[in-house]
Amino acid sequence: MSDEMRLQYPGLLREVLPSGTVRWRVRKAGDKKVRVLLNAGPDHPRFGEHYHAARAGIQLPPEADAPSAIKGSVGWLVDLYRAAMKDMQEQGHLHKATAHQRGQFLLWLASEVGEYSAAMPQSQLILLRDKKAATPGAADNFIKAVRAMYAWGTDRGHCKANPAAGIGKINRGTGATAWTTDDLLKYRERHPKGTMAHLALSLLMFTACRLGDVYRLGRTHEMQRNGVTWLDWQPEKRGSSRVRIPMLPPLQAAIRAQTIIGPTYLLTEHGKPFASKNAFGNKFADWTRQAGLAGLSAHGIRKSAGELLAMNGASQYEVMSVHGHSNAKTSEIYTAGADRDRLADLAMQRMTGVDW
Repeated sequence: MSDEMRLQYPGLLREVLPSGTVRWRVRKAGDKKVRVLLNAGPDHPRFGEHYHAARAGIQLPPEADAPSAIKGSVGWLVDLYRAAMKDMQEQGHLHKATAHQRGQFLLWLASEVGEYSAAMPQSQLILLRDKKAATPGAADNFIKAVRAMYAWGTDRGHCKANPAAGIGKINRGTGATAWTTDDLLKYRERHPKGTMAHLALSLLMFTACRLGDVYRLGRTHEMQRNGVTWLDWQPEKRGSSRVRIPMLPPLQAAIRAQTIIGPTYLLTEHGKPFASKNAFGNKFADWTRQAGLAGLSAHGIRKSAGELLAMNGASQYEVMSVHGHSNAKTSEIYTAGADRDRLADLAMQRMTGVDW
């Protein structure tokens, strides 16, 4: 369950039964001992009603299947595309997290203008986007989800035009804030070598991998090349190139300092792998807050690693090889195979002398 959902729906509990079935409960407001079972999950159009009733200690009954949306309406197109996303996910063409995010935005779209014709004007879509302007990242992702749905729909003749095409971003930020040297020192002072928090920072800094990859890395990703230990993994992000980089001494030292060994390098307080990137992300956010660095993210460390490589003379393509990028926006040159390994080796060696 994401941080955004926890904030929006306090008291909401996600439970996984031994069968693998997921069910949702809600703590009654003012009495945490009372947990009301929900008969509608977060994907249900009336989830909000069920949630708020449960917070008051009332369990709403299951609802009969809602009538199908009117053919040619926005709600109809949303239903078709959500069904298609399930197929794309099963076929490996769409990541689970992407499908979930798009689904949430599209359910909101259906709740706002579901009865409108799918040929709604772009001005109406911009009005909906502006309702989310307080969170510009979410506003832009909403448009991105709608654009993807209409692109799918026009390809299949369900609609004639894409009203989301050409709508620009309102979030003009530069992305995650890169960690400074002082930030790194402050974190390490709070979380010394031997702690899981220190290992997390070391992995993020010396692999430059994303949140969705770092929690999965472990000894199964190690390989030996000419007596040197390398890490070899395929990033989860669709379209990313495989990454192979030598493991530098600071990272090896951080790994060896751990007293508990598991299937992954990063383990929970119970010695188990983190269940998901969100679970690890929540824990890493706790560690940054403990170090007085609230607001900084794991992705900011990836950005810092790239900047540090560049500052120490790494070329654009050396950085690409470490970060798993398939191409550069300003270039048509691709790097692959042994050349990527050579460039990654050169890039990582530029950080050999970093004090850790």
